[in-house]
Amino acid sequence: MSFTFTRRHVTAAAAAVALLVPLTACGGDDSKDTSGAQATESGTGAPKANLTVLAASSLTDVFKQAGAAYEKAHPGTKITFSFAGSQELAAQVEQGAPADALVTADTKTMDGLGSDTGTPSIIAKNRLVIATGEGNPEKIDELKDLADTKLKVVLAAPEVPVGRYSKKILDAQKITVKPVSQEPNVRAVLSKVELGEADAGLVYKTDAATAPDKVDAVEIPDAQNAIASYPAATLKTSKNSAAAEAFVKWLSTPEAQKIFQDAGFQKP
Repeated sequence: MSFTFTRRHVTAAAAAVALLVPLTACGGDDSKDTSGAQATESGTGAPKANLTVLAASSLTDVFKQAGAAYEKAHPGTKITFSFAGSQELAAQVEQGAPADALVTADTKTMDGLGSDTGTPSIIAKNRLVIATGEGNPEKIDELKDLADTKLKVVLAAPEVPVGRYSKKILDAQKITVKPVSQEPNVRAVLSKVELGEADAGLVYKTDAATAPDKVDAVEIPDAQNAIASYPAATLKTSKNSAAAEAFVKWLSTPEAQKIFQDAGFQKP
């Protein structure tokens, strides 16, 4: 069955996420609430604070590593991440969800929030692969194989960045795919393949790499592929603007870039 996600549905879902879903923290328990504080860390010159960062689902694993590294290098700062599809994050920002920075999986979503953010900077890039079951039991070798109506193919919804990238590359090759479902983020697509509920799905290379024992990744040639860019920006409503800016700038440092590239992301 195919599911269509309208703007109204996405906004409602985002509101629920913002209100009900606990965020993922990198650090340990708070011994003292420093939210809103702009105190300066001893010896670093960077302000310390409790930061909330809204981030695209495809950054889940790498940001947990990056957040831990940042906290270690900046004592007194704690980073809490909230991961979701970029379109859901945009809805949260538009509704005033309390957060300090935003990282999306495409520039289109970020550009649409220009009045809510500082100047964005690209911190990483990614590319698509075809995720199949372990061992690639259906012998899928290239994009055109996804047109086989006997295959259960799952894609992200067209409102989602990875869904738009998927549509772009399939349309460019004049390949018609009728997905069994359209998911709200790339991790949901990957999960369908991992669980055997789909034979294949289009995901980012880095997402497929997080499940090497459950899925195989079929490479897509550069000429047929799309490159995803990840912009990061501070939010104008942040109560920790200096600390948020310091974190966003850090994402472009050699230390942070090594973490991204070790996880399979491309250079900005």
